[in-house]
Amino acid sequence: MDGLLSDGPLSARLAGSIRADGPMAYDAWVEACLYDPDEGFYASGGSAGRRGDFLTSPEVGPLFGAVLARWMDARWEELGRPAGFTVVEAAAGTGTLARAVLAAQPACLAGGRYVMVERSAALRAAQPTDETLPGVDQSSVELSSVADLEDLTPVPHGVVLANELLDNLAFGLLEAVDGRWHEVCVDARPAGPAEPAGGFHEVLGGAADPPLPVDAATCPPGSRIPVQTAAADWVDAALRLLGAGSALIVDYASTTPVMAARPPEEWLRTYRGHERGSAPTDAPGTQDVTVEVAVDQLPDGALISTQADFLNGHGIADLVDEGRRLWEERAHLGDLTALRARSRVTESEALLDPSGLGGFTFLQWTRPSVPMSTHE
Repeated sequence: MDGLLSDGPLSARLAGSIRADGPMAYDAWVEACLYDPDEGFYASGGSAGRRGDFLTSPEVGPLFGAVLARWMDARWEELGRPAGFTVVEAAAGTGTLARAVLAAQPACLAGGRYVMVERSAALRAAQPTDETLPGVDQSSVELSSVADLEDLTPVPHGVVLANELLDNLAFGLLEAVDGRWHEVCVDARPAGPAEPAGGFHEVLGGAADPPLPVDAATCPPGSRIPVQTAAADWVDAALRLLGAGSALIVDYASTTPVMAARPPEEWLRTYRGHERGSAPTDAPGTQDVTVEVAVDQLPDGALISTQADFLNGHGIADLVDEGRRLWEERAHLGDLTALRARSRVTESEALLDPSGLGGFTFLQWTRPSVPMSTHE
């Protein structure tokens, strides 16, 4: 991977690394395509949102954040209303979810902290600050941003959130061949007159053990499974960060055996400009590379629900009813408050749709309260 440290276009640097070291492991390829600091997808402007490349629940509208604010208050109450409650939002992007949560003014953040974690410097630059949140009382909330979970000190009481992060962490790939799993790697094609870099394609590497006991001999030839070590490590790191509280992960998810039985293109996808992209080996750095999250490869102990069930369980219906009442009271004014209240109805329909966002998976790991002396 040393070739990636040199100057030049990402494609050329990847090709140079492959020429020097041989075919590249799939997780290293994904890492470079998404997070190369100069030309990775997120460094070069890729993002969520209506003007971005894909739409996630926070971009539907502020209702999603308002429900999560209620969940945060519930966790704070269960922990005995501790002072200095901290919300850590990973993969915070430009801060869309942070804006919605802070606008809801959860009681847990009075005197607390909201920390946005985002690897991309370009996205961090667009995040809100105390000065860019008009109409939101931030006098008692410490709002900050860091690049990595490792930049944070332990959180005695709080929550860690990650909305559609794990699907974007680097992952390996295995393919069933002659009853054994083999690593899938990325190689460079020979350069041609029309394409100096030559392009890239997948090749099979050596035999490898699967992350779980999925028997390749019982799978059709060509079956594939992801290896999501980085996702499991990230959850472990999030849980180690917490003294007491919860880690809440939202993503589209499956299991390793189920993915082995499905066509790989159903669970390994690319996106660009709200459209499905091309092969993951095409045009590195120009498209999102995403994979369904294998829940069985993550740490044990998560409470699992669908997004629809989670949001219903934390009062989305109450917020929608409140929006209807506000609209009825203020429709004649047509002001921003009335329009926002009215939008809750359409937002809830999108967030709860079982064939869309409502079918996403919520995974919640809970750490019980521990004596504060352990954090001193």
